[in-house]
Amino acid sequence: MKATRIVRAVAVAAAGALGVAGLVAPAQAATRTTVVIHASNALTSFNSGTPETNLVTNSDVGYMTGAGFAYYDNNKNLVRNTTFGTFGTVTKAGCALAVKYTVKPGRVWSDGTPIDGVDLLLSHILASSAYSKAAGLGDPADPEVVPDFNSFYGGPYDSAIKGEPALSSDKMSVTLCYSSFVPDWQIMGPGPAPVHTLVQLANDKTSAQSLTQNKADKAAFLAAFTSKNTTLLKKIGDVWSNDYNIKTVNSSTNPLLFVGNGGFLVKSAVADQSVTMTVNPKYNSGPKLTGKVKTVIHKFIGDSTAAAQALANKELDIYAGQPTADAVEALKALKGVKTIGGVNACFEHVDVRVGSIIPNESYTGVFAGMTTRAKELRRAFLLAFPRQDIIDTLVKPVNSNAVLGNSSFLLPGQSGYNEASAYTKSIYATGTQASRTAKALALVKKYYKTAKAGSKSVKVNILWGQPSNTRRANEFQLARYELGKAGFDLTNAGGTSGWSAFLDSNAYDAAFFAWCPSSVSQTGSNANFKSDGGNNLIGYNSAAMDAILDKLETKLTDAQVIAEYKKADKLIADDAITLPIFQHPAVTAHNAALKGVKPAPLTPNIVWNYWEWSY
Repeated sequence: MKATRIVRAVAVAAAGALGVAGLVAPAQAATRTTVVIHASNALTSFNSGTPETNLVTNSDVGYMTGAGFAYYDNNKNLVRNTTFGTFGTVTKAGCALAVKYTVKPGRVWSDGTPIDGVDLLLSHILASSAYSKAAGLGDPADPEVVPDFNSFYGGPYDSAIKGEPALSSDKMSVTLCYSSFVPDWQIMGPGPAPVHTLVQLANDKTSAQSLTQNKADKAAFLAAFTSKNTTLLKKIGDVWSNDYNIKTVNSSTNPLLFVGNGGFLVKSAVADQSVTMTVNPKYNSGPKLTGKVKTVIHKFIGDSTAAAQALANKELDIYAGQPTADAVEALKALKGVKTIGGVNACFEHVDVRVGSIIPNESYTGVFAGMTTRAKELRRAFLLAFPRQDIIDTLVKPVNSNAVLGNSSFLLPGQSGYNEASAYTKSIYATGTQASRTAKALALVKKYYKTAKAGSKSVKVNILWGQPSNTRRANEFQLARYELGKAGFDLTNAGGTSGWSAFLDSNAYDAAFFAWCPSSVSQTGSNANFKSDGGNNLIGYNSAAMDAILDKLETKLTDAQVIAEYKKADKLIADDAITLPIFQHPAVTAHNAALKGVKPAPLTPNIVWNYWEWSY
């Protein structure tokens, strides 16, 4: 179960190199009813809404099991899902902005329970710090204690929402009241969640209940929400935060975990291998399933060579990754396989840890804090990180037009990018890599007098991905070689299984991975850098940055937005906390008999239009 709330970026791993020459193409089986999709990362949870489970694979499965008021298409257009309901601004006294969301009558959950406005209220619990504190569920800003709903707080919704959602008399609508204008209001709205099942799980039910009981339990949720019944809400918070964190699903798994309103439902799962989904027979919350696809299997293969072999062996129908140029040509040569190129919105970046975000723990590594020493050592690390070499060696063979990124808020080619990125470029992309590495060594020598090329004076444990991820392994080797010239010693050459769960770990001094935006928004990067941002995984706390990001949550002209991005990027460069590297090249290869595959730049890249698939 995944309640769609504020659209945010999710972490993703890059696929490695492919070796597919001479492989046999998959058959064009027009009578097939199963689609097998490749994912390089194994599923870690059926709820991608917690900081620890915010992974693309998890969200892809959740996307197929749930439907809400809108989704993005392959042209970054926000499409309103009028099959599920409608929403729009209304006039309401005391509100700078009011938005009403109405569920279309007749929508049902997979167990037949009608969907209504009550099912939209969980979103408020998951995003409102004020509600969490008032209901006795914990203060999300408290660094020592995780709130009972281990969700993402601190975004524009959190700071601007006024009071609680107003439920209509017929219980089909909720109206949100904001104390100030929220520029991204169209993607800030509530998503549905089967709240009756949360009550049942909290009460230790292990099987589907009657429709009468389901309605009674939904009423119990509404009563708990309205009265702020701490006891029941805490139990529900424990269910939401923990019970979905499973990898195996079989006949003994509690079926209440998998009630949804999407086109497909989870049927089974084998830990670290696959998730099997089948059509939801009661699906009526989204675009009509136009094809004859009855089963979708997410197959987890970390080794891209093995994934390509699986495609050739007819074990996969869709492969998505970032292979080498030779591998792309080999894919194109396969009969019965259609290969689609391009880029997606995922961008690789390197982060440097500043502090801890884990309660009762501290980060005391080489980059800790905001002292001059810490900043200069972080700057040295980023100066010597061979971003252009990584692009030239690993990315340009696939996308010859790949360019270095220098903004954490805009991608190359977007309006305002050149202005926002100018300062970062002047510091971290001027001159040759040799000259930048020389500057880095000079900074290191200020604090490590005997540092020199190969001295391994500064130990840096870096997180970068699965051991089988070939491209990431190659990135690590390029980085270790160049940073070694500046006196750094990168450790963790073997990678980390289940790497995304360690992004907040104080055991790692740095990390490189990709953020994959799932929306186009004015405040899209705020959560990565706000002191209380849900995606701030490096412990960066800056009052100056918070002020900039707060302003981005207000009504601004395009020119004003770019001006704020420019200030934010400058501060990031001065504090030396992160650098973009490249925008991911995208390659999708699929069984040519499978129609309707349209890779999208935003997450969910492949499954966004699963309802259009057919053989």
